[in-house]
Amino acid sequence: MRALLDTHTFIWMVAQEEKLSARATEVLQDTNTTLYLSAASIWEMVIKASLGKLVLTQPLATLINTQVQINGLNVLNIQATHALGVASLPWHHRDPFDRLLISQSKVESLAIIGRDTKMDAYGISRIW
Repeated sequence: MRALLDTHTFIWMVAQEEKLSARATEVLQDTNTTLYLSAASIWEMVIKASLGKLVLTQPLATLINTQVQINGLNVLNIQATHALGVASLPWHHRDPFDRLLISQSKVESLAIIGRDTKMDAYGISRIW
């Protein structure tokens, strides 16, 4: 399986595992799962940290690099096709970061690991 982490899933995987569902934990720990972290999620975390809405125990770059190594995460860069894909999405979801993740999920055929049920309206595979 190939799966894209929603931003909150990444944060909880790193610091608050108890917030993850049993199914999400199972998929995250499955060695046959290829996990992706979007550059959009990194961007979102940078913004939230700079606004004081996300408190981290270490610099974000260190956290990302450590998790890439520990969990074998693949960073999914934002491509033009991902950005352009947002244009064709209906407005079920207003969050620009989530809309980009949904587009990446569609373009790259990735399931999304996250609890946001609004994503289900886009016909993607969501794991929670």
